[in-house]
Amino acid sequence: MADVITYREAVAEGIAREMRRDRSVVCLGEDIGAAGGVFKTTEGLFAEFGGERVWDTPISEQAIVGIALGAAMTGMRPIAEIMFSDFLACCWDYLANEIPKMRYMTGGQVTVPLVVRTANGGGLGFGAQHSQSVENWALAIPGLKIAAPSTPADVIGMMAAAIRSDDPVVFFEHKGLMASKGETAPPGHVVPLGRAAVARQGSDATVVALASTVPLALEAAGQLAVEGPSIEVIDLRCLVPLDMATVLASVGRTSRLLIVEENPYQGGWGGTVASIVADEGFELLDAPIRRIAAACVPLPFADALEDEVIPTTAKVTAALRMLLAY
Repeated sequence: MADVITYREAVAEGIAREMRRDRSVVCLGEDIGAAGGVFKTTEGLFAEFGGERVWDTPISEQAIVGIALGAAMTGMRPIAEIMFSDFLACCWDYLANEIPKMRYMTGGQVTVPLVVRTANGGGLGFGAQHSQSVENWALAIPGLKIAAPSTPADVIGMMAAAIRSDDPVVFFEHKGLMASKGETAPPGHVVPLGRAAVARQGSDATVVALASTVPLALEAAGQLAVEGPSIEVIDLRCLVPLDMATVLASVGRTSRLLIVEENPYQGGWGGTVASIVADEGFELLDAPIRRIAAACVPLPFADALEDEVIPTTAKVTAALRMLLAY
């Protein structure tokens, strides 16, 4: 039986495996050293690799990402942590204008093999400036790969793929999943970026989910299975590259599609998925495509109010019932 590991432990494990494998891999960010990170996702790295490869930085997102860019351009493979994904706004020029365009602007002479890690998402009552899901921000920028794992094993496998990528990767770690547990990954485990997973097989409807919405979809599918309907759950795992082949194959089996995302409805990645299915798989559908997303409002502190704003299992279950009854 495989060992069980938490999601937050998997982050540190995934980084450590790559740092042992490749001496050019370094980490930098606020309080990631002896403190082990504010979410304890870098615990043990400083003790094993020391201050030469694990760098505590000032409280400056621009400095963190700017240093990482320079390091990547000169032969290192930096992993930069931005403590909360909301704070990507503080270094947006680097993330939107410099990092994703450098390889193109130099005609391929300079690559930028860096990973920007960040804690993403709501559900913990951290309020409007510390709870946003911002994958859709990165999705708007050509040149960035986007990873958002939902399980500890995928954290480890996708971290390996991200660090080894010669193109920049934004790696979203969901705060609401940090304490969740799952099987650890075997040695040498690598999950290629851009390959979705069928988290649960089904025949009556497809739910496409990402990160924190995957367990919501699985729970809803389990509840409905007691009543009879068979729900297939697709864990996208990545937004760039986006594995629409797996999504379209699933819709071909089920003829119904529900997309569940924590991004705001306006501009969320679910709109892209829906558009591609409508363009390339319209004949497969027996019902309209449905989306559940966060409301287009600042996220509240209060638990009850936050539940009204972001996706929940109850919302997924209700939407599936309506879709199945169409």
